[in-house]
Amino acid sequence: MRDTRNTGTTAERASSRCSRLAIVLALSASALLSAIGPVRAAPAKDPLPADIPDYQAALDAVKSTAVRNAVCRFLRTPLPTGAGGPVQSIPDTAEPCRGLPTFTIKDPLALNEITPGFVAGTARPLPTEAIKLTQLVSSLSATVNGRTATVMLAPTRGGGWHLAAVRDGDSDASYAGRATLGTLVFTEPQIRGWYQLKLNTVEPLNDQAREGLNGQASVSLADYQQPVKARYADKLPGSEYDTKGYSSGSGPQRKEEDGTSASTPLLVGGSGAALALAGGVVVLRRHKRASTG
Repeated sequence: MRDTRNTGTTAERASSRCSRLAIVLALSASALLSAIGPVRAAPAKDPLPADIPDYQAALDAVKSTAVRNAVCRFLRTPLPTGAGGPVQSIPDTAEPCRGLPTFTIKDPLALNEITPGFVAGTARPLPTEAIKLTQLVSSLSATVNGRTATVMLAPTRGGGWHLAAVRDGDSDASYAGRATLGTLVFTEPQIRGWYQLKLNTVEPLNDQAREGLNGQASVSLADYQQPVKARYADKLPGSEYDTKGYSSGSGPQRKEEDGTSASTPLLVGGSGAALALAGGVVVLRRHKRASTG
């Protein structure tokens, strides 16, 4: 006769070992994800990226008729010339896409930026504290009349996403799309620098970023924090630099005496011209070099 007590004890021990192993594996995976920050899952396995909240709402937004019409109005309006070009209104036509070449708006990608705490030096040089998701960007499937554009979505209070701007060019989406499994792409918007974060190593993706790293091919996140703090710590929101209006390149609100309503789409001249839409999101920013913040 078999000793069922021993059998039961052996089974319980095996079950206990399996449980402990599962816990260890789960904790290890959690620690790894914390170290590398949010990552995009492969589209074939997970069409809704886990690192972007309410992603279905973002998809619905970029596929909506309203956003498409806004893009068409933007593409129909000639860009003002010169970095200090005048702000002009964009005519609101009934069928803005009629007569334009066919195009689609691609799925949104995460636009990550350095956090104020990281800039100020109060946040630790960890991916979860140094980088945050601020907007989503979508490019067009084709050029339209020789032009490209980027749709920018901002988070809506209470959940979801809404159209914040349409910007000339597609560099933001191109750089954002270079994120891979285990890496994170982020921008230092003040100098238009784009970087890739691999575990705890920062690598530049464009000339502005290489300049921001003083020509180095890579630095640790902790080493990157030092020059960033030196460049912007005294220019954060609430600082004298910010309150005097130097940080945006244009005032937070347009004056009523300019003859246009606050809901009128506008176009500002210069590189990276952006369409400002109804809703009050400030997008008429002309990015400055590091020397001006």
